[in-house]
Amino acid sequence: MTEEDPRAVGVETEVVDSFQQGTDEGTERLHRGGRALLTTGLFGGLEVGLGVLAYLAVLHETGSHLLAGLAFGIGFVALLLAHSELFTEDFLLPVLAVFAGRGTVLDLLRLWAVTLAMNLVGGWVFMWLVAHAFPEFGPTLTESARHFVDAPLDLRSVCLAVLGGGVITVLTRMHTGTESDVAKIIASFGCAFLLAGLSLFHSVLDSILIFGAIHAEGLVGYGEWLAWFAYVVPLNMLGGIVLVTALRLVRASQLPGTPGPDNAGSEDPGGRRG
Repeated sequence: MTEEDPRAVGVETEVVDSFQQGTDEGTERLHRGGRALLTTGLFGGLEVGLGVLAYLAVLHETGSHLLAGLAFGIGFVALLLAHSELFTEDFLLPVLAVFAGRGTVLDLLRLWAVTLAMNLVGGWVFMWLVAHAFPEFGPTLTESARHFVDAPLDLRSVCLAVLGGGVITVLTRMHTGTESDVAKIIASFGCAFLLAGLSLFHSVLDSILIFGAIHAEGLVGYGEWLAWFAYVVPLNMLGGIVLVTALRLVRASQLPGTPGPDNAGSEDPGGRRG
């Protein structure tokens, strides 16, 4: 009988531990009370607005989307350190919790709906303040918003939205893969560079930009935003859940000790699957 490679065993143990940690955090998110759910979503919209403000300032001064994308990382760091939440951050951990039997699909839909709505409310309020505090950003806001609302629903737009959902979900996965705050901050800036610097389609972040344009110059309307938003949300979900989360579920569910249907019998006395 051949002996198991200790390195392979170590990797499998890390995968199981990471899965269990993610499941625990996802369970906490699924079962938050109404007040906590409302406030984390609202603050998520407000705090990621800091990144949008930094993005606008750099783009206004330099005209460089890549530099502005790096500046946008401030918003992701604010979310990380303040423990608030974006709708698209919930494409991984809460899904793991539902997979492990720690919650229901209805719990997941409640989390998604409330977080998304409150992200938009927070972002709308923040951009009202930005538009009136920095009227010089008006043309930059309008130009940025038109990039999204004028985009036809073609293969390019579909790919930009799928990539947007995938990138933010990979960021969540990276955050759960390390205990180092420095590593988390570096990952936040890296993913912000990809999302904002390359103008990927992100349902919440780009909606906040569009709200700013509506407030600033009024050359973009809510109808245009809604037409764009309606197809970006499901495509973001496709990118996050199918490209990232589903593959992780396939990998982790094959390992003993991982929570999930294949190991349904392994629960500890506290109700957690071991």
